[in-house]
Amino acid sequence: MYRRAKQFVFFFGTILAASLAIPAFPQSAEEQAVLAPIHAMFAGMSKRDAVAIKAPTLPGGTMVLMRDGKPAQMTFETFAERVGKPSPTQIEERIRNPLIRIDNDLAVVWAPFDFLVDGKVDHCGTDLFNLVRVDGKWMIANVADTGTKSCSAK
Repeated sequence: MYRRAKQFVFFFGTILAASLAIPAFPQSAEEQAVLAPIHAMFAGMSKRDAVAIKAPTLPGGTMVLMRDGKPAQMTFETFAERVGKPSPTQIEERIRNPLIRIDNDLAVVWAPFDFLVDGKVDHCGTDLFNLVRVDGKWMIANVADTGTKSCSAK
């Protein structure tokens, strides 16, 4: 009996390890479509292009950026004005292993992120995007994130 239990544990452990090793990538075209406006916003941020930052967002949408336990709230327009100013500093935001949930014309994306300044991780945390489909096109309605300087990727 003990030998069978060990075999079961080994078999189950192998299956669990294999499933955790598989990276979480979008499985469907719909999930890729949900991620498209997020990547478009990030591309606009990297280019410091206010128009490109706002393009995939719903007018009137807001952001809540948690820093040191305090929320900083702003509209997408304000965020785009701040980030869209010319600067020699290179910025890039990257998400990984997004958890995507879709129900009809509503989607949520929860993903860990790294924010790079001049190629080095400046801060990291979790992004939360709420998206809505308007006239067949996914738009970012709201964003919230956490941000910390204690990142393992540094």
